[in-house]
Amino acid sequence: MRICVAHETVYRYDTPSSGVIQTLRLTPRNHTGQYVVNWRIDVSADCRLEPQEDAFGNIIHAFSAGGPISELRLFAEGEVETQDTAGVMRGAVERFPPSLFLRETQLTHADEAILAYAAQFGRPAAADTLPVLHHLLARIYDDITFDAEPATTGANAAEAFAGKRGTCQGVTHIFVAVARTLGVPARYVSGYLHRSDGTAAPDGGQAQSQSQDGCAQDGGGRDGDNAQDGGHAWAEAHVPDLGWVGFDPVNGVCITDRYIRVAVGLDGLGAARVRGAYYGGGREAMDVKLRVIQASWQTRG
Repeated sequence: MRICVAHETVYRYDTPSSGVIQTLRLTPRNHTGQYVVNWRIDVSADCRLEPQEDAFGNIIHAFSAGGPISELRLFAEGEVETQDTAGVMRGAVERFPPSLFLRETQLTHADEAILAYAAQFGRPAAADTLPVLHHLLARIYDDITFDAEPATTGANAAEAFAGKRGTCQGVTHIFVAVARTLGVPARYVSGYLHRSDGTAAPDGGQAQSQSQDGCAQDGGGRDGDNAQDGGHAWAEAHVPDLGWVGFDPVNGVCITDRYIRVAVGLDGLGAARVRGAYYGGGREAMDVKLRVIQASWQTRG
């Protein structure tokens, strides 16, 4: 599938800020099943964008700009060719052994309720890891309600689990927390999902500091235009003798050629598309527009 993405984030300040600092993880990389045909990033601030890599091998663009700034626009767009690999992730940049992704973070902390929930699955033997993960995927899909409104749900695993509802960020943190409790390395993935109905809402965006991670639930249906407010998030878990496999607990499926993988991390903060801060000035408002469509011209395999 050939997918086109146009992602714009606009920050507005009621009193011009004195300056901004931003880190952008908005650029996908090539790997098996994903080829970046073209991609560009543009910002409205007077600054120089130089691509770098973070510790996990994600492509980042970090910049700072002095004020006064009343409005900051960030724009990413491009085309990506994808193939369905049955969820198996190969050919990606891997800087660390899978065991690193057993490390708990504040957002993926397993409290007593999550520990009790994980106990029903049992710690799997190597040969049983994949079936147990599929069982976990189905259970979280059934037990946790997707909620596109971040103001009503928790972003961390414990809060989302306690409320039995969450954005894609919160639901993914639950999957990661339970998998790690079972001894299965798991990590957070941010990216884009091509879908038909276009319902989405951004996670985050707050005064003095922001961390944007979008949220979109797959509504199925025919291919078509996809105007969204944010991206998507899912998890990857490491299966012995198979490697990393992508699981989307919001939709209850393994990832397919409808997904564009952009960044990975221990949690949503480490893989956030846009993360930064501003200083001076008044209150901040954030507006995100995302368009994900299937290109009219498709490569035939």
